[in-house]
Formats: sequence, C-alpha cells, structure tokens
Amino acid sequence: MTATHYGVTETLDPGLLARYGNANLPRYTSYPTAPHFTPAVSESQYRNWLAEMPPSSGSLYLHVPFCKAMCWYCGCHTTVASRDGPISRYLDHLTAEIDLVAGQLSGDLTVRHVHFGGGTPTLMPPARMRLLMAQLRTRFCIVEDAEIAIEIDPRTLRHEMAKMLGECGFNRASLGVQSFDHDVQKAINRVQSFEETAKAVRSLREAGLRAINFDLIYGLPGQTLNSCLETVRLALKLCPERLAVFGYAHVPSFKPHQRKIDERTLPDSELRFAQSRAIADALLQAGYVEIGLDHYALPDDPLSRAAASGRLHRNFQGYTTDAADVLLGFGASAIGRLPQGYVQNESRSPSYQKAVGAGRLPIARGYGFHDDDRLRGAIIERLMCDYRVDIASICSSFASEPAGLLAGPALAEIASAGLIEQDGWKVSVLPHARPLVRSIAAVFDAHLHRGGTHSRAV
Repeated sequence: MTATHYGVTETLDPGLLARYGNANLPRYTSYPTAPHFTPAVSESQYRNWLAEMPPSSGSLYLHVPFCKAMCWYCGCHTTVASRDGPISRYLDHLTAEIDLVAGQLSGDLTVRHVHFGGGTPTLMPPARMRLLMAQLRTRFCIVEDAEIAIEIDPRTLRHEMAKMLGECGFNRASLGVQSFDHDVQKAINRVQSFEETAKAVRSLREAGLRAINFDLIYGLPGQTLNSCLETVRLALKLCPERLAVFGYAHVPSFKPHQRKIDERTLPDSELRFAQSRAIADALLQAGYVEIGLDHYALPDDPLSRAAASGRLHRNFQGYTTDAADVLLGFGASAIGRLPQGYVQNESRSPSYQKAVGAGRLPIARGYGFHDDDRLRGAIIERLMCDYRVDIASICSSFASEPAGLLAGPALAEIASAGLIEQDGWKVSVLPHARPLVRSIAAVFDAHLHRGGTHSRAV
C-alpha cells in the first residue's frame, strides 16, 4: 500500500492502516469537538460573551437547512422542503437572529469571511438573498475584498440565482459533486449528470464567481478505483480552483437515513485508502497542491499560499485561510466560536424558530474554553495543517511547560510504530503516515476518551 503526499511516495504498512485507520476519530475542525458541548453554556452566557468582545475581526456562517431531496450519505443538519413556505418562515427567523446577535455586540465586527452552508442555501428566492446580504452589510463591517462563499447543489441552481450571487458580491462557490458514477449516484439517492454540473459552473463564472470548489467523496457504496478516477477526470474538465476529498462517514445511528445504504456495498478500509490515494495522485499529476489531509488547490490559490507559508488554519468548513478567532454562526444547528468558547444553536428548525420568535438567542449548548483547551487546540491545528508542531514554542505562548504533553504511552506508541519523528520538543508526522494524522492528533486530545460519534480515521 503506497501513500503519495507532496511528491513523496512511501509505503504504508497494511498492519498500520488496519490498526489506526479503522479508529473512529474526530476530523478536528474544532477542539474540543462538538460531542463535548453541553447545555452548561446558555443564552445568557452567550449574551455576556458577545457584550465582552471589543471591536474585532471575525467571520460569519449562515446555515440554511433545506434541500429538495435527501442524499442518503448526508451527515448535515438538513430537511427536505417540498414547498417554499417553510423556507420563507425560516429566513424570517434567520434575519431576526442576525439582528439579535448584532445588537449584543459592544463594538463593530470587521468581517473578512462569510460562508453560507446547508442544506442548499440557493433554494431561497434571489430577491431574498439580496435582502439578506444587505442586512449583513448593515449590521457588520464586511470589507471590500472579503471572501463570500456559498454551498450549492448544481441540480437546483437557477440562472437567476447565479446572477444574484454575483451582484451580491459572492466570489467563491462550493459545488457538491461527490461522484459522477451513475450507479454510485443511484445508491446514494443523488443522481447528478456531468452536464448539470458543467451548466452550474458556467452560470457561476459568467456571474463573476471566479473561485469554484468541488466536493468529492470516496468510500461510497459500490464505488471502485476506476469510478473514482473517472470522477476526477470529468471534474478536471471544469477546472475547479479547489477540491475537497472526504471519506464517507457511515453513522446510521446518528443519521437514520443512512440506513438506506446497503453496508455490504461499502468499501473496506484498505479499498477506501486506495481510493483516497488514487484521487490524490491524479490531482497531484494535474498540478494541484495537496493541502493538509483532504484539500487540493491550484498553486496560485490563496489556500496553497497559506499552506506554503505556515498560515493555514482549520475550522468547521475544513482547511481555510481564515485566522479570525471570532465566528458568529446563524441558523439552526450553526456553531459559533468566540475567544471564550463555542456556542451551538438549536439543531431542530422548529425549536430554533420558537426561540428566535420569543426574542431569545437560540443557544442549545456550547463549551467554555480552559487554558489547556486553547493549548491543545493550537497543537492539534498545527499537526492537522502542517504535519509538524513545535510544542515548546506553542507552550511558551501559553506560559505552559511542554514536558507533560510529550509524556505517556500514547505518543511513545505512535513513535515506535514509525508514524512520527521527534527532535526535542518538535514532532513531525512522517510522510507515509500523513493519512493517519487524525490518529496522531488524537494523542493530544484530552477529551477523546469521554465519547462521541465520529467517522473512521481513513
């Protein structure tokens, strides 16, 4: 079994893949991860945190949890909307929440990143998108060159909405592709032709959105190496600036609709790994730069430049150039991050709307940071982004001693397994072990043993 990263090809022992790749671990888009949020962080706590924030820089995330049909692989908080009424009522509450949160801030928030996720946020009427963006620009200081991004299902994108996105200043779109294999598409209830995707890309580029992302998934039911490579071949014909390549997370106990997928047709860990590496090799040969664990970008893309200069970050959208420590989340299930900790809104849309309708911030749970959380989170982020970390340097910025972090059997075990190299306080993931970086980052996770639903590491 071979692994190719940054032009380096090494052998990954099948025993190591079986030992570490089958572990259920977080993707570490946050630390601590969402399963450790609790109701101890309440609406009143969030109000206090917002009021305590001085004028600062931050980012905005808006969640629109509606789709026209349910994709059986989906792990997102979303529901099927057959009519426009539920979407309209939800947007009324979303705009009300934005006003509620903005009213709690003691100073201006300068915004450099805005992200609309879902669900399918482009299901809203174009005129409603115009009003929503006008509201955001009124309530926050969105800089002229801000990255304004949106997630799109190409099957439902209309020309009028693509045009409106350009008029509203959107400059990046993330399109769900997953697979162009028709048999795989039928198995996941997402039949989407190449022509539909190509039409959406043309509409977006004509509207002025010059940065296009594709999401691909491996490990899907009935997926083969050849179908993965054919999907990459077709995707490259549309010249996306970035691609995110994720392993399918099969958690039917958490997402009941995934029970419609026949588990007997799912690839095993060895085939999943082979698929991920085949996709990586094809993208590297096409000139893309591998960014961390699962992203790829053209060499002149801001994500590639950030990775090359050690300025890459990781948040709920994956790898990012966003360095802000303030993220305001709006909408059902949305997660926000403030210097004091995380907050998450009510996940169910009716509960979310009931809270907002009563004039309350719709907080369901969260997590207040301790100094140790900030320290460990910084270490995990650098491992996930750079595959190396200088623990002494990070500890010094937290006035902490590094010795305790390098002690214990877990780190010694992965070192003896040949996954990392240590040079004093510096830890580096060896090239062949980079697909197992989640297993290595987990060594520094003080909360992991307390449970949570996670996907396989590879």
